[in-house]
Amino acid sequence: MKIKYFVCQSIISLFFTLSAYTLWAQIPNGYYDAIEGKKDKDLKTALYQIISNNGFKVVGYSGLWDAYKDTDARPDGKVWDMYSNTSNFTFVTDQDKGSGGTIEGDKYNREHSFPQSWFEKASGDMKSDLFNVYPTDKLVNNKRSNYPYGETNGEIYKSDNGFSKLGTCTFPGYSGTVFEPNDQYKGDFARSYFYIATCYEDVFPRFGGEMTAGNSYPGYKDWVIDLLLKWHRNDNVDSKEIDRNEAVQKKQHNRNPFIDYPELVEYIWGNKKGIAFNLPTSTDKTDMNTIHIATKEESIIITTSVPVHVFLYNTYGTLIQSQNGQGEIHIPANRSGIYILKIQNDKHIITRKIKL
Repeated sequence: MKIKYFVCQSIISLFFTLSAYTLWAQIPNGYYDAIEGKKDKDLKTALYQIISNNGFKVVGYSGLWDAYKDTDARPDGKVWDMYSNTSNFTFVTDQDKGSGGTIEGDKYNREHSFPQSWFEKASGDMKSDLFNVYPTDKLVNNKRSNYPYGETNGEIYKSDNGFSKLGTCTFPGYSGTVFEPNDQYKGDFARSYFYIATCYEDVFPRFGGEMTAGNSYPGYKDWVIDLLLKWHRNDNVDSKEIDRNEAVQKKQHNRNPFIDYPELVEYIWGNKKGIAFNLPTSTDKTDMNTIHIATKEESIIITTSVPVHVFLYNTYGTLIQSQNGQGEIHIPANRSGIYILKIQNDKHIITRKIKL
């Protein structure tokens, strides 16, 4: 799990119950109407037709630098680097201009999460698609090269603090060299890969690399689907991704549906294949809006009419407590201080700042 952007709210006072602040995605009206009732391959194709049309236009490779200022800025205004946790890049000033980057934290460049050598001329748009290309530390990016994503002990290379790793794959189904991003961003990259298989469905069978299956559906090899599903399930959508999704739409006029509706992954590749997908109703939103949060001594009390997952983090992003439940849920913090509370179901996320 991760907390990568803190939603600033008024502090909750003792026994005081607040209405929840929900991180709703600003999905245009009717944007996903065409996927209603679809399943499996047909659901994926319906999404392809939505996100590849509707005015979709990439910003261009050189345009990525400026776009990143809006799509990939941390709350402190620095570059949001998902490959290194020691970098502190300033936009433009630390941009890769062809030199430097021989030590971690020196320069940032443009990383194709789905390597460019895998698609080359099959799709020119992918070279500068913001849902594929992220700003990352130049050195760590170069170490990644075009190796597939996977899980490893990192015997070849580890970035500072072991944040990212390169080495022999330990995930079942593949034994080659892989690059493993940090746990807190694995879901981000998994949803990028699901987006790529969907947005470029028409040319995906021509893509290369160790992860692709040479077809449009399911698109990836079995071990890759297992890996991406694991990452997607373990690292849920958070406000960083939601905010980035909105910013990217303003730039290239399409969205990542697996950020808007994470459950779509299960209907296309996961444990809900064969079941028709239905868009959430207004009742779903109302149910989440009825959640109440209160504090008592060194505990947090959540009252909810719907089943939810609850996560409590300290201000460093470390998970302190987690529970699943419905009705009245008690989360002990054990000591006073400021915490970040995240409540979610399979469709929505609520994030609050709590003082005990």
